[in-house]
Amino acid sequence: MARLDKKLSRILAGEATPKDFIIADAKDGDMGFAVTAPGPRIGPKGKPAGGYKTLTEYLDQMKAIVEQDLVDIMLTSVSSYERLSGDGTFKGSKVTPAIRANDTTDIWNTRHAVYLKEASRPFRSADLAHAKRLGCDLCLYSVTFVNDLDADLRTLEAFREFRADAEKVGIRYFLEVFNSNVDTGIAPKDIGQFVNDCIVHALAGLSKAERPLFLKIAYNGADAMKELSSYDDQLVVGILGGSAGTAADTFTLLKQASDHGARVALFGRKINLAESPLDVVAMMRKVVEGKFTPEQAVHAYHEALAEKKIAPFRPLKEDLKVTESILVAETR
Repeated sequence: MARLDKKLSRILAGEATPKDFIIADAKDGDMGFAVTAPGPRIGPKGKPAGGYKTLTEYLDQMKAIVEQDLVDIMLTSVSSYERLSGDGTFKGSKVTPAIRANDTTDIWNTRHAVYLKEASRPFRSADLAHAKRLGCDLCLYSVTFVNDLDADLRTLEAFREFRADAEKVGIRYFLEVFNSNVDTGIAPKDIGQFVNDCIVHALAGLSKAERPLFLKIAYNGADAMKELSSYDDQLVVGILGGSAGTAADTFTLLKQASDHGARVALFGRKINLAESPLDVVAMMRKVVEGKFTPEQAVHAYHEALAEKKIAPFRPLKEDLKVTESILVAETR
């Protein structure tokens, strides 16, 4: 039994400890951000030096994270997974590989394009059968509900087709539910309730064999997180990281979400775009295990940067500030 499955088993049995909190590194950004996914090239003073890192550098970071062995899942595109598995990155590792199964239009962060201004439409590049033949048995499927009958119906129909395909191939999945990418007419304070209801509705008609292993959702505040995580004790709720933000944003989001029922964190840009991704992951693990408060984690992170002579992107005083609006409201 893989480490991920052992943790999930204990979580579902109500026997989990803080050490069972699941952390995933989301390195599937090439399916959304394309050339810019690996992040900007950084100069010696911690400032952008122009241009972007290469795919090889992106893959090297994935290998380093897997070797560090503090995350439980490494999420990538199929093409990245093929290269990593081909050079033995996952051989003997306790880190479970996963691939992004679909690339809905609301992740098409193509430079100069206008795709993100339109309601999300379902689309799948990846072939699950190919991914399974390559040795991957876990994938991420994402949906976005926009409070439009036709659009949301298309999303649910595509989700149903995906499930049938996944069951036929024999590949497991976890479900990412993004907040609406266009105006829904719903007040921002009510978006969490809308998303929660959409999730429960989408899963209520599914048997255990058809349901996701866990969820990946935006943090819409303590009330929304508590509502969903307490609704069904067999539904494991996880959070996505969103934009990079400050170090305080990263560790505070993790603390707030875990305090209110999240049992999984799947962070992409908050890890990838940090000065030292390995140290961010190390601090994340200490926060969820209760060894550091978010503030202590920021201090320890900057100490690690200094020891490695890595220039921080911002002074410690600035990195200690919580800037994400949903977190600012909760930490006042």
